[in-house]
Amino acid sequence: MATPLTPQNLPLETQTLAVQLKDHSYQIYIGPDLLSCLPSFLEQRHLQASRYVIVTDSTVETLYGSNLQDQLEDRGIKAELVSFPAGEASKNMETILYLAKELLRIGADRKTMLLALGGGVTGDITGFLASIYMRGIPFIQLPTTLLAQVDSSIGGKTGVDLPEGKNLLGTFYQPKLVLADINTLSTLPEQELKNGLAEVIKYAVIRSSRLFRILEQQWDEVLALKSDVITTIVAMSCAIKADIVEQDEKEAGLRRVLNFGHTAGHAIEAAADYTISHGEAVSMGMVVAARIAFKRQQMVFEEFSRFVRLLEKVGLPYVIPSRFTPQQLLTIMKHDKKVQNGELHYVLNKGIGDCEVTVVPEEEILTTLEECTGSLSYNF
Repeated sequence: MATPLTPQNLPLETQTLAVQLKDHSYQIYIGPDLLSCLPSFLEQRHLQASRYVIVTDSTVETLYGSNLQDQLEDRGIKAELVSFPAGEASKNMETILYLAKELLRIGADRKTMLLALGGGVTGDITGFLASIYMRGIPFIQLPTTLLAQVDSSIGGKTGVDLPEGKNLLGTFYQPKLVLADINTLSTLPEQELKNGLAEVIKYAVIRSSRLFRILEQQWDEVLALKSDVITTIVAMSCAIKADIVEQDEKEAGLRRVLNFGHTAGHAIEAAADYTISHGEAVSMGMVVAARIAFKRQQMVFEEFSRFVRLLEKVGLPYVIPSRFTPQQLLTIMKHDKKVQNGELHYVLNKGIGDCEVTVVPEEEILTTLEECTGSLSYNF
């Protein structure tokens, strides 16, 4: 395992893990006050650059961007800042072209390093931009949302949306470092926190019954952002993703399990023209997958009930709105990247803590979508 970075004054609560890949490895740090440690990290030899450019959205720019830029410049670290309008609507090629021209305007070259400060949209956009600007420049992930900290900042997936679907253009491009400052979660709207919790629940269902129990037993402390609990669930989620990415960096097989809930979830997002949040859509998508698993007797009723109750406790939806028709969602799902040879490869859980990728016939998906739209026919 790579020797962890040890900048001075690293907060004691910080948890560290490594992502070990064949051609590139990097560290993930999770804990409070890590943004204030960024100058110390950048003084490490392998993270030095001729200049740094903070890429962020209009909301995070006000909350953290300008202050981070000042911190860097106070330490004599040259830093520029470029931003784009906040929201999923900005996750497109127009934004990439705008930011690329901004980099050219300020003189960014191949020795420049980008700093992705924000949520999943910012991380995806910045990673994609870094991968193609002058054929590739380094970048660091500074995730400020729970969703980004536990999921999108790790593993090197980048991308932008097309009208036909999410993330249809993108690359695999790994960051040099991930700093997840849990203090930034305090400024999240409640809905954004729940978006992240949907991904944490995903990890629990596919890989960790222990994480699932922590969420069940301490969900009120999670929602209250109790520091030690948040650090623990973020670190556990990151460890699960890091382990999977190490075994399958470019989604040749195993990594597909991370798409649990996303096949139907992405279809719901697209059908709603992205007016439904990613976390809400994934929550509903997970129920579709778990329902199929239950009907296939891969999940007993008690576990299915616990799963739905946890979503309900957290405040995540588990029923697809009736304004979407099952056929409409299935049609969108057929454009999903996980379709191979005309067959939908679906991630199904096996109880709580395990899963598999398997082909699910269209008829079975359509029937389950019908059962999960408008209401669930079970009492919990």
